[in-house]
Amino acid sequence: MGVMGLLIDSFAAPMFATNCWVLATEPGSECVVIDPGMPDVSLALEEILQRHNLKPVAVIATHGHLDHTFSIQPIADGYEIPTYIHSEDRAYLSAPEKLLGAEFAATVAEMNFVEPSQVRELRNGEVIDLVGLSFRAIHAPGHTRGSLMFEVSEQVLVSGDVLFAGSIGRTDLPMGSAKDMEETLRKKVIPLSDHLEVLPGHGPRTSMAREKKSNPYLKSLVGKY
Repeated sequence: MGVMGLLIDSFAAPMFATNCWVLATEPGSECVVIDPGMPDVSLALEEILQRHNLKPVAVIATHGHLDHTFSIQPIADGYEIPTYIHSEDRAYLSAPEKLLGAEFAATVAEMNFVEPSQVRELRNGEVIDLVGLSFRAIHAPGHTRGSLMFEVSEQVLVSGDVLFAGSIGRTDLPMGSAKDMEETLRKKVIPLSDHLEVLPGHGPRTSMAREKKSNPYLKSLVGKY
């Protein structure tokens, strides 16, 4: 809660404490589910849906890492709703091990992953209108090639694993790039409006104003170019 005209709720998935965000305009309405993680978080999501009397109409993945996508297929197909993901990360819905470090990839090697029935690819700048809210997709490579952030109705930034409170996403995993991340921060993150509330993939909520003032990774780029 706390943003005018928006109902925001969340829970952290048990593995890797990935934030699963639920966005709607008000109780008793339709909602969007973002980054349902691992293990299967369907029951935790159901608690939020019942608490606010919400009906999910779409799932959004900020990127293809398994800790953000593990529960997408059962949730999306269970509710018969579409999943939105960037075109460059779509393949990892069914082959997530390609994005993982060797040790973690070995732990999921015996698991069978399939795409949800309805997948819709997004590209930079696309705006999707869902549940009375506008979601502007911002392609933000660095953590993965297909990482996305979403500016929601000019009030909130869903930052995925690009921007955290006081930090940024790691770039040392397969398909990560420190060079791409620096360009993303410089061209995509720093220009964003200070008033945006930030809903990150891990850790506490923050704001663009706070991060521009105190996040060392952003401060180091201001005035560098």
